[in-house]
Amino acid sequence: MNKDYILRMKPNKANKSPTGGGEVAGGWEVRPGGMLVQKRNSDCNHIVSNIKVRVKHGSVYRDVVISSQASFGELKKMVAGATGVHTQDQKMIYKEKERDSKSFLDSVGVRDGSKIVMVEDEVSRERRCLESRKNAKLDKASKEIAEIRFEVDALAKKVGAIELEINGGKKVVETVFLGLIELLMKQLIKLDAIVADGDVKLQRRMQVKRVQRYIETLDMLKMRNSNLENMQQYQKIYKEPVSKTCQKQQEMKKINGGFNHGQVVVTTKWETF
Repeated sequence: MNKDYILRMKPNKANKSPTGGGEVAGGWEVRPGGMLVQKRNSDCNHIVSNIKVRVKHGSVYRDVVISSQASFGELKKMVAGATGVHTQDQKMIYKEKERDSKSFLDSVGVRDGSKIVMVEDEVSRERRCLESRKNAKLDKASKEIAEIRFEVDALAKKVGAIELEINGGKKVVETVFLGLIELLMKQLIKLDAIVADGDVKLQRRMQVKRVQRYIETLDMLKMRNSNLENMQQYQKIYKEPVSKTCQKQQEMKKINGGFNHGQVVVTTKWETF
């Protein structure tokens, strides 16, 4: 019924049409079944007139010019610009009843010169402010995690470079390992200080696991680097080719039940964040 202002009335022969409906003077019409509704002009050439309503906010009255067929939601937007009160925090009272934002002015009888009271909803304002602060914190946490992820990306490249050097038989200075591990631990401390919920919390957890994985990789590479140093010292003492030295190490591993191929030794125990 296009949200028309509806009144129930008894049908009579005087106002019924052959199809069960009819017109009544004064801009009203009768729908089938005896329903009296305010008639809306559907003519595309019809010009909708503007009306001036007086909106009271506190002790101040404001005149607002608005379309006669506008909704209370549209009126709230206009009042928000003048008062600074958010549309979600407004209650529009007309004829001692709060009106829904989807209700139309003309449907409830608002005319030129009508008075409407706007009351600020304190509960709604407080709830909206809390939600706004929560979203701001989540946005801040998300940006901090993004910055940490960028720093971890740079450190990951250095870890990869060290691994290539060790795989190529090149010894790496131990301070390099210690420096990278210290930088990664700092990122863990930063992540631990971030308070987040939902998807942001999941992003934080993923970065924590990622940093822990790189630290464990460095521990493993550090052990391999130490073995490489021992192998080079052995070669200097006995002056054996590297191939023979590696062969002897493999034989010793088999005798002593050494590690399987691809096995990783984790020397770091993590606490759950």
